[in-house]
Amino acid sequence: MNSIEKTKWEVKKEDNARHRILYARRFINAFRGMYIFGKTTKHLFVHLFAALLVVFLGFYFRISGIEWMLIVFAIGLVLISEAFNTAIEIDIDLTSPEYHPYARDTKDVSASAVLLAVFVAIIVGLIIFLPKMFY
Repeated sequence: MNSIEKTKWEVKKEDNARHRILYARRFINAFRGMYIFGKTTKHLFVHLFAALLVVFLGFYFRISGIEWMLIVFAIGLVLISEAFNTAIEIDIDLTSPEYHPYARDTKDVSASAVLLAVFVAIIVGLIIFLPKMFY
């Protein structure tokens, strides 16, 4: 049977199967990206250690649900900004293998985004934990 003789149902069935394969491939690519992120990020261990420390403190001080949401978002903000920083650094290393001032500026700006995210996370942590430590 050639493609002209296929019914609409058969064509739709093939399209759905193709879509499911492509959808599954996207997840595989995303998990591969997380592996590369973990393998290439220099400071990931520091971020994860700090996150685990904050989670421990959250349980120790019995923080509220809203405070947990803020902590989770702060941790996520730092990890996501670090992932974007890593992606930008990989891209710059590929597109500009020799030294170039714009490449350096791009890397510095993406690293500053991580630093800003860390500052925000520290402020959130101080707002949540300082009152619990001293009262």
